[in-house]
Amino acid sequence: SISASKLLIPLSYAAIFGGTCTLIGTSTNLVVNGLWVAEGGPGLRMFDLAWVGIPIALTGLAYVMLFGSRLLPDHKAEKGLFDNPREYTVEMIVDPAGPLVNQTIQQAGLRHLGVLYLVEIEREGRVIPAVNSEERLRANDRLVFAGDVSAIVDLQRLRGLLPVLSEDRTLEKQVPERKLVEVVVSPRCPLINKTLRDSRFHTYYGATVIAVARDGKRVTGGLGDLVLRAADTLLLEARPVWVDRHHHSPDFLLVSSVEDSDIPRHDRAWQAWLILAGIVGMATFGILDLVTAAILGGALMFLSGCISGGTARKSVDTQVLIVIACSFALGKGLQVTGAAEAIAAQLMTLPGSHPWLALLMVYLITSTLTEVITNNAAAVVMFPIAVAIADSLGVNATPFIIAIMMAASASFATPLGYQTNLMVMGPGGYKFMDFVRIGLPLNLLLAGVSVFVIPQVWPF
Repeated sequence: SISASKLLIPLSYAAIFGGTCTLIGTSTNLVVNGLWVAEGGPGLRMFDLAWVGIPIALTGLAYVMLFGSRLLPDHKAEKGLFDNPREYTVEMIVDPAGPLVNQTIQQAGLRHLGVLYLVEIEREGRVIPAVNSEERLRANDRLVFAGDVSAIVDLQRLRGLLPVLSEDRTLEKQVPERKLVEVVVSPRCPLINKTLRDSRFHTYYGATVIAVARDGKRVTGGLGDLVLRAADTLLLEARPVWVDRHHHSPDFLLVSSVEDSDIPRHDRAWQAWLILAGIVGMATFGILDLVTAAILGGALMFLSGCISGGTARKSVDTQVLIVIACSFALGKGLQVTGAAEAIAAQLMTLPGSHPWLALLMVYLITSTLTEVITNNAAAVVMFPIAVAIADSLGVNATPFIIAIMMAASASFATPLGYQTNLMVMGPGGYKFMDFVRIGLPLNLLLAGVSVFVIPQVWPF
C-alpha cells in the first residue's frame, strides 16, 4: 500500500550507486577505462573504483533515506472501474522440495500480493476457506488465488510454488524457456465440455493451463475439475514459439502473449552464480583480461543451459553500442583537430593553476553534460579535454579520469541522465521536476564527496 513514486526513484538511484563501485558496474566505466589504456595509461582493476564508489554509495543512500520521504512525490494510483476486466482463478501447489514448506502465509509473502489474494487452501481433502496470516504451509498444499494477469506473472516467478495441472513439470524438463499466453476458447475447440484434467490439454496443445477466467469472474472449484466452455479465457504456460504456431488456430478466438512473463530458471541459479563469481574472480586477480573473462562467461551461460541463444542475442543492446561507437568518433574528432586543447585552455582560465578546482570543474561539466546527453557520450567528449587540462597543469591525469567516470554515472537531476531514471519515470508517474527536486542536491553532494576522495586515492 505504498505509492510506487516513493520507491522507484530510490530504486534507480541505488542502481546508479552500485554502478560506481566496480569497473563493470556501468558501460561508462569500461568505455573511459578503454580510452585511458589506449592513451598509454595503466588502466584500472575490477574493484579500484570502490575506493571512491563506496563512499559515494553510502552518502547517496543516507541522503535518500533521510530526505527521500520529504522530497519524493506521492502519486497514488487511481483504480478505474475497468482496471481488472478478467479475474483469473489460479491454483498452485507447495513444492515439497521448495523453500516455502513450514513458512507462514505472512513469511512466504502471500498475504500482501496487491491485486492477487489467497482465497483458500486445500489440504488432505479438506478446505481452509479463510486463511489466517499465521497459517503454516505444508508440502503439497493446494493454494487457490484470484487476481489479474500481472499478479499471476509475479506469482509464477515465486520459487516454491508449482502449477497444479503440471505437477510432474514435464514442460519445464522438456522446454527450459517458457512464457505466459492468454487464449480465448473457440466454440470449435474439440476439448469443450471436458474437464481440464480429462481433456489432457497439455498433451493436446503442448501447453499447461495455469489459470482460468469465465465471464470476467472468478470460477469456483478446482481447476482440474473445471468443465471447459466456449469463451473461457485461459492463461497458459507455453514455449515462446507457441503463439506463432497457434495464432490462426480455429480452436481459439484470440491468442496473445503476456509481456514480460518469462519463467525464471530457478534450477540453474547456482550455475549462474558460479559463472558470475568466476568471471569476477579471474578479472580481479588478473588471470584473464576483462573482455576474455566476459566472453568466456557468456559462452558458459549458454553451454550450461542458463540462457538460450535467442535470449543471448536479445540481451545485446544495439542502440547502446551505436551510441558508444558514435561517441568515440566525436571524442576523437575533438582530439585530432586540437579542439580539446583549445577548450581546455579556455576552461583553465577559471580555476587557474589549482588542480583541485580544475578537478571540480571537470566533474561539474561532465555531470551537466550527462543530464542532457547520454552518459557514454558525455564521458567520451570530456575525456580528451580532461587529459589536456592535466597536461597543461603538469599533473597526473588519473584523478581526472576517475572524476569523469563518477560524474558520468552519478546523474540524478533529470530522467535523461541515466537509463534507469528513464525506466522508472512512467511507472512512477514522475514529472521532470520530481527528478530535479531530489536529484540536483544529490548531484552537488556527491560532487563534493568525489572531488575530496579521488585525490586522496589517486594523488595529483
